[in-house]
Amino acid sequence: MHTELTWSDPRVAAELCEVREQRPLVQCLTNIVVAQFTANALLAVGASPAMVENAKESAEFTAVASAVLINLGTLSAEREVAMRAAATAAHDHGRPWVFDPVAVGVLGPRPHDRGMQVEELPGSEFGGRGVDSLAQSDEALGSATVLARARSCVVAVSGLVDYVTDGINVIEVPGGSALLTRITGTGCALGALVAAFVAVDDDVLFAAAAASAVFKAAGECAARNDPGTGTFGVALMDALDALTRGARPRLS
Repeated sequence: MHTELTWSDPRVAAELCEVREQRPLVQCLTNIVVAQFTANALLAVGASPAMVENAKESAEFTAVASAVLINLGTLSAEREVAMRAAATAAHDHGRPWVFDPVAVGVLGPRPHDRGMQVEELPGSEFGGRGVDSLAQSDEALGSATVLARARSCVVAVSGLVDYVTDGINVIEVPGGSALLTRITGTGCALGALVAAFVAVDDDVLFAAAAASAVFKAAGECAARNDPGTGTFGVALMDALDALTRGARPRLS
């Protein structure tokens, strides 16, 4: 089944309200370039970020976290140990976790989920430039669907249109702004929001898509007055905060 989801769907606002009310604690093992931006995005939607990523504490903290984000953006030997420990702890304690394989199309094999091979990841066959894939999101949808079905998980592909699939159903999330691709950290922040949303909803497919719909709406709001990239980054946080407080956006 293929459906579309946008901010105009009242279920999305209801999901955001749940995040605000439950204030999930999201453990972020993310890259050094985006740590502050990611933490601020989580705070803006009412979640509580914790950047606990050292090898000695990551697994212990996962046991008390609501959800975990693992982002491979700036990998190191210690971070790899911490990420593997957190992923194992998340599995053992039944915590949802989000895996963001940054630069999968550029670099060789990197840490993965219990034997997942990098070539299985959607978009990896297209290569990339820097941390960006050269594939459009619709081109990666087929691989995402296969991977989701094979691994019994939910896979999200972001781009001009975001796609979220469990291998059977696909939710399409349009909207956003081209400016989202011109400041660093937006994709990483989206991954963190997905972690916050799946922490409050067992329907992982819908929760991930709802996080994407919120982020797309915030991007459209932030871009409304044609800001420069520096202003846009601040406006994006303001828009996430406004949506979380219940303001209805005027979208283009």
